[in-house]
Amino acid sequence: MSEIKEKKQVYVGMVADFLHHGLINIINEAARYGEVTVGLLTDKAVAEHKRLPLLTYDQRRAVVENIKNVARVVPQDEWSYVENLRRYRPDYIIHGDDWQNGSAAEIRNDVYKVMEEIGGQVIEIPYTKDINSSRLAEEQKAIGTTPEMRLKSLRRLMAAKPIVRIMEAHDGLSGLIIENLTVEKDNCVKSFDGMWSSSLTDSTSKGKPDIEAVDLTTRLQSLNNILECTTKPIIYDGDTGGKIEHFVFTVRTLERHGISAVIIEDKVGLKKNSLFGTDAQQTQDSVAHFCLKIRAGKEAQVTEDFMIIARIESLIAGKPISDAMERALAYVKAGADGIMIHSKNKDGEDIREFCETFRKIHPSVPLVVVPTTYDHVTETELAKWGANIVIYANHMLRSAYPAMKQTAETILLNERAEEARPLCMPIKEILELIPGTK
Repeated sequence: MSEIKEKKQVYVGMVADFLHHGLINIINEAARYGEVTVGLLTDKAVAEHKRLPLLTYDQRRAVVENIKNVARVVPQDEWSYVENLRRYRPDYIIHGDDWQNGSAAEIRNDVYKVMEEIGGQVIEIPYTKDINSSRLAEEQKAIGTTPEMRLKSLRRLMAAKPIVRIMEAHDGLSGLIIENLTVEKDNCVKSFDGMWSSSLTDSTSKGKPDIEAVDLTTRLQSLNNILECTTKPIIYDGDTGGKIEHFVFTVRTLERHGISAVIIEDKVGLKKNSLFGTDAQQTQDSVAHFCLKIRAGKEAQVTEDFMIIARIESLIAGKPISDAMERALAYVKAGADGIMIHSKNKDGEDIREFCETFRKIHPSVPLVVVPTTYDHVTETELAKWGANIVIYANHMLRSAYPAMKQTAETILLNERAEEARPLCMPIKEILELIPGTK
């Protein structure tokens, strides 16, 4: 009786956010060599190098597990294949030949080295033409999203990334820039993860002071303009949240629109911008009253995905870190989904101390920071402190104003627009920025 030979093991890595014939071709080709294990990249692995997948890992796994010729699906937690190849020691790894050039070439070299170590073989097959996952993602983005999908995405991002990068948007155009802008660095595609609907920039863009003079109904007009042309999650600047009874309706309205989170600050009376610090009269709310506001908001929301984040103004008001910590612990106990700690100190040391102390007590409660004054601190450093979300709170409007002012001055001085041409985006480019214009 002849011995039954054990099947050869074949490894295929993929994201599988979009199921297309190119993926099926790779799986079928892999099955010719043996039993196929799909290393499915986790949300974390993908989000740190590209975009957050549209489908969750569990959703993608459920699809891939049911594809013919797939024996098993295992998580690949890193962009690199190395760890999984050493763990599973396949006889073969199958990959398209599109990784021979560009940023993927480094990954390819690592794969060849590891497979040589374990005595395996790399098999490259011709890349399926006319398939581009990035293009497919862009086409999906053009279709849009649903309030539910947008609402859920912030929590998914926090679970997948060491720090979530949020940029201020005050209108549809600034929202589109944040939605589409990417840069390549260190073999990664970097982008903003979401948008901050700032009361400061929303008020300023309307020529109004930042004193809660613009009500929710009016702000929703600007917010809807952003929602209509973008898909990324939005965090709403809720100022003080107003009266408890009013805050309940704010929560319901924002949640219904698909906003991921609202941040409210523990101040009462006429709201003044925090960066004035003690130069402007500002009164902190009592711990007990602010906790009531948090509880009322949490009771009002419908889904578990919407987040109420408590912003602490103790450091702005000149109080010690101990006061901020006492408030943070009370707000979390009252139901706050996260804490935002604010400061106008330029060195950021008070923020670092707060974050590190809070993180020892609450290892997993989200921490939000806004490095407007301590802007020398990098995102990597903020993540090491314990921050989960960094908000660039007003930079889009602040950068737009000097540019517009310079253009207007140039036209006035020259009595024509020719000299201002280098300062302006080409008209064709701005037309093409807006889908459907051409």
